[in-house]
Amino acid sequence: MKLFSSFKKELILASRSFYFYIEIGLAVIVLVVLLFAIPEHSETKSDEYIYLNMPDASASVMIEELMSDDTDGEMKETELEADGKVYPASLIESIERNIYMMKSEDAVEAMAKATTNIGGVVTLSDDNKLDYTYYLQGYESERLKNLLRVIHGLDTQTLLERFDAQEVRAIQADYEPLNERENAVPPLITFTGSLMGMFVMASYIFLDKKEGVIKAFAVTASSVSRYLLSKIFVLMLTSVVTGLIVVMPVMGLKINYLLFVLLLLTSGFFASVLGLLLSSFYKDIMKAFSLIFLLIILFMLPSIAYFIPSWDPTWIRVIPTYPMLEGFKEIVTTNGDKAYVLLVSAGFAVVGAALFGITNVRFKKLLSV
Repeated sequence: MKLFSSFKKELILASRSFYFYIEIGLAVIVLVVLLFAIPEHSETKSDEYIYLNMPDASASVMIEELMSDDTDGEMKETELEADGKVYPASLIESIERNIYMMKSEDAVEAMAKATTNIGGVVTLSDDNKLDYTYYLQGYESERLKNLLRVIHGLDTQTLLERFDAQEVRAIQADYEPLNERENAVPPLITFTGSLMGMFVMASYIFLDKKEGVIKAFAVTASSVSRYLLSKIFVLMLTSVVTGLIVVMPVMGLKINYLLFVLLLLTSGFFASVLGLLLSSFYKDIMKAFSLIFLLIILFMLPSIAYFIPSWDPTWIRVIPTYPMLEGFKEIVTTNGDKAYVLLVSAGFAVVGAALFGITNVRFKKLLSV
C-alpha cells in the first residue's frame, strides 16, 4: 500500500510536469506522421536513360516493344537538365519505371551522372547483334554487375520462358508482409514508447535534485527503493499510454495487445532504470547531456539496420534497441514469433532488475552523503 501511495503521488506530480506532456505530445505527433505523411503503399518509379545507337528502322522495333508497357500508349516529348545543359528526350512511362530515350550517348552519360540513375546505350553491330553499354554509379553489387553481363546472352523469349518456369514456394504460407505505414511502427514505438523513458526519467531525477527533493527524501522514513519504483511505474504507465496512442489507430485489432503491452512494460522498465542509473552520476542535466546524446545516437543505430537489411553487422545486435525493434516487429507482423517476444521481454525484465539493484545502491550512497 505504501508503494501504491507513492506511485499515486508521483503520478499526480508527473501529470503537472512539462516532461509528461512532451511524451504525450510526441506520441500524437508520431501518430499524425504515420497517418498522414507515410502512405500505406509507396509508388516509386525508377528513371532509366537509354540511347539507341542504330538505324531508325531497328530503333523503331525496340521502341515499339518498350511502348507495350506504356501506361497511356503515347510517347511524350520532354527536356531534361544536367550540369546546366538541356537535353531533349522522349518519355516512355510504365507502372514501374520512366524510360527516357535520349538523343546521344553523351546525353545518357550526363543524365546518369547528374541523377545517379542507370544509363544504357544499345548499339547494333555489323553482324546485326545488339551490344549494351551501361553507365553505373560504382556502388552496385557484383551480383548486379554479373547479371548485366550475362542477361543479354539469351534472347528475350528464352529469358521469359525460364522466368515463368521458375518454381516459387512460400516458406510461410500464412505470412502477410507489412505495408509502408505498418513497417514504420516498430522503430517509432521503440523511440516514443521506450527510449523516451530513459531521457524523461533522468530529467525527473535532475529536477528533484534541483528542487531539493532528493535531500529532503533522505530524512523521511520511506525507503529508497520505494521512491525509485514509484518513479519507474509512472514511466512504465506513460510508455504504455503513448504506445497505444500510436499503435491502435494504425494497427487496429490486427496485433496481440497483451504481448505488445508486455514488451512495452519490460522495455520501459529497462529504459527507466537506465535513466535512473545515468542520473546518479551527474548533478544536473547539462552535465549529463553529452552522454545522453551519445546514448540516443547509439540506440538509434539499429533503426538503420532495420530499414536497410543488407547492413546488419553482428556488433549492432548487442545494442538493447535491436531486440526491442525485432520484438515489436514480430508483434505487428501477422503470425509473428511470440516466443521471441516473450524471450526479449524476459531479458529486459532480468537485466532491468539487475540494473535496479545497482541503481538502488547508488542512490542510497547519494542520500547518505
